Parts: sequence; structure tokens; C-alpha cells
Amino acid sequence: MRPASEAVARQACAKINLALHVTGRRADGYHLLDTLAVFTGLGEGMGDALRFVSADELSLHVTGRFGAEIPRGPDNLVLRAARALAERCPDRPIRGADIFLDKELPAGAGIGGGSCDAAATLLALNDLWHCRLDMKSLVEIGAGLGADVPMGLFASALRARGIGEEISLLPFLPALPVVLVWPGRPVSTAKVFAALCRHDGDPVPPVPERLADPAAVTAYLGATRNDLQDAAIATEPAIEQALQALAQTPALMVRMSGSGSTCFGIYDDAQTAETAAEALAEAHPEWWVRAALAG
Repeated sequence: MRPASEAVARQACAKINLALHVTGRRADGYHLLDTLAVFTGLGEGMGDALRFVSADELSLHVTGRFGAEIPRGPDNLVLRAARALAERCPDRPIRGADIFLDKELPAGAGIGGGSCDAAATLLALNDLWHCRLDMKSLVEIGAGLGADVPMGLFASALRARGIGEEISLLPFLPALPVVLVWPGRPVSTAKVFAALCRHDGDPVPPVPERLADPAAVTAYLGATRNDLQDAAIATEPAIEQALQALAQTPALMVRMSGSGSTCFGIYDDAQTAETAAEALAEAHPEWWVRAALAG
């Protein structure tokens, strides 16, 4: 049996983009973003579980509800994160890891499942391999993997700008009762950005520090948007069906997360969110529907 110090466990939760403005495009093609994001807790079916055991080589073993949809090859984001960390930590005493991923978050759903798995991998292997890299270094590595990875390293309410590497935490944001609806249709982020008409939107308005409750948050969010929503709907019409279904519940607001296709509603309280989720799941048993507290 391996010593406990040679195994590390992490969990990756779902990310929700409350607002997502596309503010520019760099010469290398990367889009500049300004986004507000929150993360769900780890209730039933609301997160991926990862376990890392020291080994001579890197390997990935995937199970879970959505495990069959995850690529096992070298392009897998978890393996890419592990290799990127290894390049920054060449003198690590442990050379590899057996990585076990229990996949409960849908892929291609705009809630950062793969990116949060990659972030959890960076954090876990930084410990397992005794790399001792600080958060700034991990954010730099994460930004090279995707805009959502640096956000996943913090997994708390935040504002992210640039290509995701400029992080400002928002500890004053209240917990938000939400319902997530994924209509079972993955969306390609690349296709959504390709369908985007404008790349020069204004930034997200400054976030007031006196947002006391969900109603205050949604009032503020009324001055924000998700610049990818229309392009994503044009790519996958099921997103509009999910938004319409959420709008028929007592949600304070509804919007798409990330590049889609998951949509969310914000509610006054957790009981209202739970009741809405139960009704949506009953009406649409083919959809992935979850109620959660996000912050």
C-alpha cells in the first residue's frame, strides 16, 4: 500500500458565468473577456471527483455518468494540465501519477467541467509532486490551457479579464440559489466564437459591494449580458428551449452560462430553486437539471 502522502484527492465543481462580455481580440486570435463567475457547491451530481496516486508515468482512468464522452488521448485537458505542470517542475521526486476521474458534469456544457478538472489537477499534482509553485505560477500555466482554468483554481465568486488570467475575487457576493439546465446538447466553443458578430463590447460594470441578496444581484446583472448567447443559440437551438423553460419558473433572471449550452436561473431562496428544478426535471426527463447554491 502506498503512503497516504502519495495520494491526493480533489473535487471540481461547476462554474456559472453570471455575465460574459467579449471586449476585444488579440492579434493571435485569442478573445479578450470580462466575466463574472460563481461556482456551485458539491451536492449530488454537482461535481467531478478526482484522485491522484503517485506512479512512474501519467495515466488517466475515467468513470461516471459522463465518463464515456471524455477523450482519453493526449489532448485530454487533465493530461495536458499534468504535462504543463511537469514542465515547470522538472525536479519533482515523483515522476508521474495514476489519475482517476469520476465524471458527473456534462462536457461541452459551458460550466467549465473540463477546465475545473484541469485546475484541480494543477492544484493536486503541485502537492503530490512537491512542486511548491505559488498561485501566480499556477494561473500562468492555467491560462495557457484555457480561459476557464485560472478561474477554476480559485473556485469562488470572481471577476476574470484578459484571457482569463486577470482574477479579482468577489468575497462580498451573496450565495445565489440557482437551477442549472443542460438540454443534453454539447456546444463547440470554437464554433460559437466563430459565429460571434462583434468582438469589441464594453467591459462589465463595476460590481457594487452592497449586493445583499439575490434580488440585488439580479438587478445589477440587468446591466450586463452574455455576448455569446445569441451566437450559441444560432449554433444550438435547444439552448433557447432551455431558457424558455427556465423563464416559466419563478426565476429572478435566466441566462446562458459560458459558451453554452447550460442555462441557469437565479431564485429568491433555495426552496424555490429546488421546486423549480423538480418541475423542470419532471417536464424534461432528458435534460440534466440541478439546483444548487452558487458563490
